[in-house]
Amino acid sequence: MSCHRALICFHVTYLCLAAIRPICGADTPSFKESTQVKLIMVGDIMVAKDEETGIQIEQGRDPFQAFAKILKAADVSIGNLECVIAEKGVAEKKPYTFLAHPRVVPLLKQHFTGLSVANNHSCDFGKPAFVEQCERLEKAQIPYFGGGRDLAAAHQPWMIERNGLKIAMLGYCEVFMKSFRAQDNEAGVAWSENDERVLADIQSAKKKADVVIPYMHWGSETDPANDRQKQFARKMIDTGADVIVGAHPHVTQEVEYYQGHLIVYSLGNFVFNGFQSEATQTGWALQMTLDKQGLSSGIRWSLVSIRKEPRIPIFKPKVHAGNAATLRFSCKTTWCRLHRR
Repeated sequence: MSCHRALICFHVTYLCLAAIRPICGADTPSFKESTQVKLIMVGDIMVAKDEETGIQIEQGRDPFQAFAKILKAADVSIGNLECVIAEKGVAEKKPYTFLAHPRVVPLLKQHFTGLSVANNHSCDFGKPAFVEQCERLEKAQIPYFGGGRDLAAAHQPWMIERNGLKIAMLGYCEVFMKSFRAQDNEAGVAWSENDERVLADIQSAKKKADVVIPYMHWGSETDPANDRQKQFARKMIDTGADVIVGAHPHVTQEVEYYQGHLIVYSLGNFVFNGFQSEATQTGWALQMTLDKQGLSSGIRWSLVSIRKEPRIPIFKPKVHAGNAATLRFSCKTTWCRLHRR
């Protein structure tokens, strides 16, 4: 595999209310500590006040606690905040609306460096509630991207600078509802239906950053990656994106390389109740080591699968090390047993 501008050593870890110790392959190259940045990305986070996760927080429990070590081990931790944090608002006419109490903000601050708000629930309670969320995140000094008070702000990348490396995070949504999109003088999320606008954002970000990562909210729920996702992911890479990461389908989707660049079509759910199947209760955390020097030819990645029993809201699993083989965890009581397949 040829070298590229942004060096990326990664592995994917399946997660479902459990934490897995990251493993780096023996053939992964070593880098100078002064230039590398460890980044972790997780999927959908829903902590609405009338849902299981929000109720746990109201009771003084932390639904992220089992992940604390794996999140803290990274220099930068990023998730997709799939609800709106506000005290006021009127619910939109749609099947599911998620309103989170402001009490969730300190927990998000504790566990995440920044959040994407480019999704189909950020404006569930209207644009004023979304602006309130922006204000609350800003007051707590939690960076967010993929949305803002107007069109320009929504398309503005979150610029991360660590150890001499500049990373640009862009966020986009292209699933119901289109009315959530930001306008010239109206708050909302960045919408990716206009391919040319997204590609222009990537080109602009590439002039400022060493690494550009679009975090997409796309695809069809519970389905594999579709042609639209695959074609657009490749367009974005051709334009200058270094890694493409997605969420929304509530299941994990395919992982592939295009022109030596990583595409993870969907990370699946991270903390999101209300699902019963193994596929929807399984998610990925993507761990990457980034550097200016190029894309490593010695990449290894691991898949570790965990199954959470639906009636166990929180458990403390035993931590097992994974490797390049596919592993499977099945939760029987309050801990997980490892099965190799």
